[in-house]
This record gives sequence, structure tokens and C-alpha cells, in this order.
Amino acid sequence: MAAKINRVFDILKYSLENPKDEFISGKINGKWINYSTADFCNAVDNLSRGLIKQGIGKGGRVAVMSHNRPEWNIADFAANQIGAYQIPLYPTLAEHDIQFILKDAEVTIVFVADEELYKKIKPCIDAINPGIKIYSFNEIAETENWNVLTEEGKAATEINLDDYREKVEPEDILTLIYTSGTTGTPKGVMLTHANLVANFVNSSVVIPEGVKKGLSFLPLSHIFERMIIYLYLFNHTSVYYAESMETIVSDIQHVKPNVFSTVPRLLEKVYDKIMEKGKELTGIKRGIFFWSVALAEKYNVNAGAWYNFKLAIARKLVFKKWQEALGGEIVVIVSGGAALNPRLARIFWAAGMPVFEGYGLTETSPVITVNHFGGTMFGTVGGVINGVEVKIAEDGEVLTRGHQVMKGYYNRPDLTSEAIDQDGWFHTGDIGELVDGRFLKITDRKKEMFKTAGGKYVAPQMLENKYKESIFIEQIMVLGENRKFPSALIVPNFETLKTWAGRKGISFSAIEELIKNEQVLAKYNEVIEAANAGFGKWEQVKRFALLPKEWSIDGGELTPKLSLKRKIITEKNSEIIEKIYKDAEGYKP
Repeated sequence: MAAKINRVFDILKYSLENPKDEFISGKINGKWINYSTADFCNAVDNLSRGLIKQGIGKGGRVAVMSHNRPEWNIADFAANQIGAYQIPLYPTLAEHDIQFILKDAEVTIVFVADEELYKKIKPCIDAINPGIKIYSFNEIAETENWNVLTEEGKAATEINLDDYREKVEPEDILTLIYTSGTTGTPKGVMLTHANLVANFVNSSVVIPEGVKKGLSFLPLSHIFERMIIYLYLFNHTSVYYAESMETIVSDIQHVKPNVFSTVPRLLEKVYDKIMEKGKELTGIKRGIFFWSVALAEKYNVNAGAWYNFKLAIARKLVFKKWQEALGGEIVVIVSGGAALNPRLARIFWAAGMPVFEGYGLTETSPVITVNHFGGTMFGTVGGVINGVEVKIAEDGEVLTRGHQVMKGYYNRPDLTSEAIDQDGWFHTGDIGELVDGRFLKITDRKKEMFKTAGGKYVAPQMLENKYKESIFIEQIMVLGENRKFPSALIVPNFETLKTWAGRKGISFSAIEELIKNEQVLAKYNEVIEAANAGFGKWEQVKRFALLPKEWSIDGGELTPKLSLKRKIITEKNSEIIEKIYKDAEGYKP
């Protein structure tokens, strides 16, 4: 009889019934470190006892600041099976945010990955509470290694962990996750064991038969990847952590995963690189390549026999190589965090690598809806998972309630009452619609929609997603609040632009020079004009500016899940924006 899972740590007992030699593995400093199921569970129990010896028990606060690695999960389970709150800290957090979270969450112990993160967090701790203890996963000179706790716990045989586990209820808080958001002070989202258990059990529809190995590279600090890892373990799927974003290609070839989760931007980059190689082909090979891509763009789940016959040829001649580039054994890809271009989804499905797009927020544990083999509609984020309700408010906002909705914002009952109404509906802040009464389609963020000077509403994300279909555009932000017309800040795909410039005989000494070139500006105007065709005149981008540097998390323009920080981007480029509209004085929309 399978172990019953009511609390997140019950996954461990459940996993021991089907033990693996490679349960959770990670690549650290170029070397793969493998934990068997038994070794992993023993490490968790030893660390739990070590935490107890340090005075941590139910309601204790344990933070983890680390890139993805098995120790992250060990620290997570070690804390949550004794009833402590686990608080993830993004490695890219700004100093003032780190200080706020450590103080607000009343953290007493922090695990850090390495010396670099130790040096980042130590001044923050000294500033607010020098009594917070720091342990590192890597051996470093400045602080104690986490093995000190595991060894202490290993020796503490008098501690019966079942006494602690039994006191943890499903409705107890599992974690406090501070949402970075695009503006304002971080908010601590209180998620319970029951929130996460129900979410990964009911999201398991995304994992079909044959999924035995999963590669992970999105940050575990975000609830999307963390829930996915719980889901993998629930599905008896072995977990492998890529060393870094730079090593993903080689790590995929080593692991040959059946599944990985991603954000659309990474899929777009994979596609762009494949298309660049396709353009280098000549003769019949080039013709077959682009015939296959054109065929893929028309993919439909219920395509007829003739289409499937042609697709089988395309898969054998072209798409098999795409599959090999991603390890050759992909069964499914899970996408979240932002809108996936429907055209891109069709292409990957046609290539034999189905992408299941889902939707949710940190406050909803996170999954609300998801596409899967049992029900998919391109251009939507799927149907609601079991136990979840969705309705559309009069103003178009997506509301949801069910097992996935958070307990509230930590220490902020005022914000909690704003987000969750008296009937239990959580207000997502997203604008959407239900297609066929079943599939949810997100059209924009409620707070990101803006009104032009002419009184017309513009949904920037819909425009941005369309413009990003071009291989010439890496990033784009549409703006125009109280202006005569929408405009855009564009970060070019610099590799594509350089290649194009070379073919056109355009010489340049720096990117700043290239993006001012008249031929380049004319090309981007052509790209924007072509994409504008499907939109109303009032919402079309009329002017734009090309920027010389990509937006990033470290630069402060992106959130950890790669969403645009529109306020920050607007402030940093205020002079450029003013010039866009000043140069267009006299323009009549």
C-alpha cells in the first residue's frame, strides 16, 4: 500500500517504496553528485536532527540562498518535516530586499551555496541581526559547513523525528515565498503543505507515461520549479540539476531527459538558434528545412492523415535533429511564467516535443490551469486542474479559488483582504477569457494595460508577444500611457542583427553605432509594420527606439522569473522615451 501524502515531506516515505540509485543529482563544479533515495532521506533526517539541536522546531525559520543543487532540497525537506518554515532567497536579490526578508520572516538560520553568496548575505545579516547563523554547502573558510549540522544530527540518536512529523498538520505553513513583483516591497506568500500537495497531485496530468528523468535549471526559489520537483518525485521521476544556464547544452546531452520545465524565452532562444542554422543551409537541404517549418506552423492536435503523413517525413528528415539537440528522449516540455507564442507551441509539438503551457501565480501554489495530452488548445493556458475554480469578473479579471489559494500574505492582513474577497476568490490581476467555457486565455496584466491620450485601452503583452515572433527582436516593451500613440523600446537579437548586417555589407565598430544605422532602423520599422497588421490602429506601435544592452535580472530590469519591471525600464530610459514622442510632435494618430 502506497504511503499517503498529506504533507510535502510524506513524499520521502512514498519514494522509499520505489527506491532509486539516482534519486536527486546535481552537477557541481563540473562533476555530477548523485544521491540515491536512501542516501537522500538519511541526509534529510540527519539535517533535521541537526536543526533541532540548534533550537529549530515547529514554526522555526530556515532560509536557503543557493542555485539549484541537491542540498537545496535536503535543506527544504529537513526544515519542513519538523514544521519549520522554509524561506527561499533568490541568489540575485538586491541587498535591501535580502535585509527586508530576513527581518520580516524572522529568519534564524541561513544556508548559502558558496563563498560568493556568503559575501553577499553576510553584510545584510550584520546590518539587521548578527545572531543569524550561516552554513554553506561548499567548503569555505569564512563560515561553518552544513555538514557540521548533519554530523551533529547523525549523532543525536535520541531524537525521534516521528514525534516532530506527527505535529505537522496539512494546513500548517510550509514556506514563505517573497514575491519580488515588478514594483514595491516584497510580500511574503504563506503556502501550506496542503496547498502544495494538492497542487502537485492535481498537476500530475502533465507527466505522461515514460517520463523517468527530468532536468532542472529554472530557480528552485520560485514556486513553479519547486512544485515541479515535488511533482517529479511524486511521479518517481529522477531529478538532475544542470550546473548553470551556460552548461545546459552539455548537461542535456549527458542526462538525456524525458522532461524539463522552462520559460518561453528559453524556448524562443532554442528556436532562433535552430533557424539561424537552417538559413545557412543551401539547395535541397534548405528547401526541406523550411518546408518542414512551414508544415509545423500549421500543426493541429487533430490533424488529418495526409498532414500526419507529411509530418512523419519532416520528423525523419529535419525534426529528429531538433530532438537530438535536446537529448533525443524528450517526452514533454512544461512551460510557465509567461505567455508562450502559439506559433512556437505548434512548431515544437510538430517536432515531436509537446510543450504543455500552464498558468498560475506564487499565491496559487502555483498551478491554476494547464494544457496536457487529455486537453490542449493552442493560444490558451489550458483547463483548470481538479479542485480549482476559475471565473471571469465583469472587468475581465481572472478570479480563482480552491485548494491552491495561499493562506495569505505574512504580516499583511490588509493586503490579504485586498487579494482574496469574502467569498474566497483570489484576484489574480490578470485579464483573460474562457474559450469554449473550458480553456483559459490570458490577454494581459490588469495593472499593465494603459490608456492612450485618445482614451483607448492598450494591452501591451499581446503586442509584445506578436513582435517577439521576429528573430530580430530579443526583448521589447510597449508603452504609451496618456500618450498620443503606443511606442516601444526594443532590444535587438544582436547575433541575428550582426549576421544580417554582414550580409548587407554594413560595417560598424560597436553595437551603439549599428543600432543607429539607417538601414537597420528601416529593417526594424519593416518588422514592426508587418506585426502591426493584426491589431487595431489605436494599439499599433508607431515609433520605437533600439537599445544597445539586453535587460537582465542583475541589471534590475527583470524579475527572477524574467518578467519585465516596466517601471524600472521606463525610469532608466526616460530620456529616450521623451525623445521618441518629441520627435513625433505633430503626429496625428
